[in-house]
Amino acid sequence: MDNLLSAWREFLKDKRRRKDIERFALHLTDNVLSLHKDLTDKTYKHGSYRAFRINDPKPRDIHKASVRDRLLHHAIYRVLYPYFDPKFIFDSYSCRRAKGTHRAINRFRDYARKVSQNHTRTAWVLKCDIRKFFANIDHKILEDILRHRIGDGEVVSLLGEVVGSFHTKDNPAVGLPLGNLTSQLLVNIYMNEFDHFVKRELKAAYYIRYADDFVILHEDKEYLEKLLPKIAAYLAARLRLSLHPNKVFIKTIASGVDFLGWVHFPYHRVPRTSTKKRMFRNLNQKQTEATVASYLGLLSHGNTYGLAEKVKRSLPENSSEKATF
Repeated sequence: MDNLLSAWREFLKDKRRRKDIERFALHLTDNVLSLHKDLTDKTYKHGSYRAFRINDPKPRDIHKASVRDRLLHHAIYRVLYPYFDPKFIFDSYSCRRAKGTHRAINRFRDYARKVSQNHTRTAWVLKCDIRKFFANIDHKILEDILRHRIGDGEVVSLLGEVVGSFHTKDNPAVGLPLGNLTSQLLVNIYMNEFDHFVKRELKAAYYIRYADDFVILHEDKEYLEKLLPKIAAYLAARLRLSLHPNKVFIKTIASGVDFLGWVHFPYHRVPRTSTKKRMFRNLNQKQTEATVASYLGLLSHGNTYGLAEKVKRSLPENSSEKATF
């Protein structure tokens, strides 16, 4: 019960005014007691999802669970995250505390310097992307991993209920919803098997993964070419995942490597063209101080003086923030 109440307080952040949450909160004690009873009696059943689409930046199908189920997701996450996080490799950066895209791109910069010996020799990058990542997570494989890693049958059974609550249209045994907090942790648990394969079996020293994007840096192009079929074979056999055929390449740092929204060069990085176009399209539609401040914060992580000045000029002349920026 303590975990459910703590999860509720965390769940409420920035969500108090949403109607479904207000309705749940009207009878909070009864609702939490009912959920607790179902969990205790092992009769809990996950409900259905409400589907909608967002553009972030490409179209994505989001599936939103009920407040009751999302409260459980938070309660599960509060217990499982601190248990699993120490088991992840250091260079896994997606949906982890003290990680994220900015630390991932800084790590990429540091690795590029090491491999190239401070840019005095050629450094090669193998860049890969997994095809339809969330939609292809295999339920049985995930549950087998959870059973092996956790060992508590009741916990695994509850997680199986959450995992089995969603599937793709074509296959009832695959897929995780993008809208679930638990999905973020579960895909990291799933891909942790691959991370350890890359580090222990392939002995890749300079490897970084963020969700379904990963890179391996090395001074030898032929070495990376030999790794690629081994990577594809492991993903297919162990995790039933495949590489995106149009998003796999091997190229030099000097030629510019597109990774996590930035194009990386030896001595600088700039936002990819699609990011810049989307940014100015959004600014044309919504020239608010908060939006401008958000984009300036993003641009501060790269070599973007000219772009930042252009963003500042997009503020209305009478804005109180114009002089501050």
